Amino acid sequence: MRGTITFLLAILLLNSCSEKQKEVAKRPNILFIMSDDHAYQAISAYSDKLIETPNIDRIADEGLLFSNACVSNSICAPARATILTGKHTHLNGKIDNKMPFDTTQVTFPQLFQQAGYQTAMFGKLHFGNSPKGVDEYMILPGQGHYINPDFITPRGDTTITGYVTDIITDLTLGWLKEKRDKEKPFMMMYLHKAPHRPWWPSPDKFAEFSKKTFPEPESLFDDYKNRGTAAKTAEMNLYNHMMYNHDSKVRPETIASMNGVVPQVVEYNNGFYGPYDRANAAQKAKYDVVLDSINEDFKNHWPLMNAKEKMRWKYQRYMQDYLGTISSVDDNVGRVLDYLDESGLAENTIVVYTSDQGFYLGEHGWFDKRFVYDESFKTPLLIRWPNEIKPGTTNDEMVQNLDFAQTFLDAAGITAPQDMQGESLVPLMKGDTASWSREAVYYHYYEYPSVHMVKRHYAIVTKEFKLVHFYYDVDEWELYDRLKDPQEMNNVYTDPAYADVVADLHVKLDELRIHYKDSPELDQKFIDMYQN
Repeated sequence: MRGTITFLLAILLLNSCSEKQKEVAKRPNILFIMSDDHAYQAISAYSDKLIETPNIDRIADEGLLFSNACVSNSICAPARATILTGKHTHLNGKIDNKMPFDTTQVTFPQLFQQAGYQTAMFGKLHFGNSPKGVDEYMILPGQGHYINPDFITPRGDTTITGYVTDIITDLTLGWLKEKRDKEKPFMMMYLHKAPHRPWWPSPDKFAEFSKKTFPEPESLFDDYKNRGTAAKTAEMNLYNHMMYNHDSKVRPETIASMNGVVPQVVEYNNGFYGPYDRANAAQKAKYDVVLDSINEDFKNHWPLMNAKEKMRWKYQRYMQDYLGTISSVDDNVGRVLDYLDESGLAENTIVVYTSDQGFYLGEHGWFDKRFVYDESFKTPLLIRWPNEIKPGTTNDEMVQNLDFAQTFLDAAGITAPQDMQGESLVPLMKGDTASWSREAVYYHYYEYPSVHMVKRHYAIVTKEFKLVHFYYDVDEWELYDRLKDPQEMNNVYTDPAYADVVADLHVKLDELRIHYKDSPELDQKFIDMYQN
């Protein structure tokens, strides 16, 4: 009798374990793909004026595109800290690229790891050398390099020969194919360096894109009329601030030979090409043909150009290199999507494509990011989840990178910590817009005075309006009508027709600051930290 009971108990335990394994197996895998400084207007699912990105578009075609996705602080490391913690930067401590990240903060990979997920990270983290909650990682130190990049690993540092976008993809695919535990769901972070400055395409894309001409944005020659001090004094104008050597690929000896026609300026990397200097002889030979052509064109035409023509020349050089790096990202995203399809993993894998923030592609005459104006504030967000997301759908709700952590946790059935500040996007992903109640998002940028000199500001943004307060060494307010003035060319803060809107948004902005635990006292604290 005792033997029979023991046998029955064993059967029950086996069945219980089997049911638990089935339940674990049902939990979706997460593939989080993020590029660095990838403007939404450089993804053809958003706009096909500049480039075709058929592989990234596949995620939207087979899933959901968010047209109003945005960030809470448009600068690299703070954006990444917000994504990892689900908290605004004033709470997670990473207000800018300089301040250290508070390593006591709980990150969502830790929670996935604790919940039985296998976790991995390959590519660009941008802060910290030992990501928390990650079973396997190979990350770039700091900004990383486009050519023959170094990697930090749990087993020590290493250098891999090749082009960074291809290498990060090789590492990701290698882990998916050979190293993952097939009995566990996975949470993979596949993080590209591209298209971060300095924009170095692969040799084949360099040759291809250097022959292309791209349409100019309407506001390329913006004079910042009807805008405040911040727009007028920012240092990220293509003509005035984009570097000849570092950015436009003009060799120092080319400038030296032009008898003072071009200013002799001190630039990054001692005035030459940092990524190029890492290349071996065979790699340099592939770049040299295009570099020779660029420098010959510059030498022959630059002295004859007026200021507007020079601006246009710099814009085309910028777009050729920036978009060339994106083309490689798109090709490599396609490699990963193909593997998911071929392996059968696609059916139970949530695929997310985003950027750490937006970027200016000549709009307002600018490159870089930082401002709450749309090109840097908005970010691409495309999500595929077979059998849960209706293919080819679009959503225009105000969603934010603050929401990513809670979204992933919700999708995986993992309880989110109460101090996370975002909202799960899962209801929107499943088409339940009625349960979404957020009408406005909060934004706060801190890194000033610093590179590009974009003044500190915070803002409230709705679908219709954007109210911004610039502070520190100014005290200026701006209001933009996002529907009537999508290019944000006219500050209507003092327009009597918008008096009621201004009054209403001031109240709501104060409420948002309280809701997200931001305050004038915190503003002053961070100012004091900078000044000391």
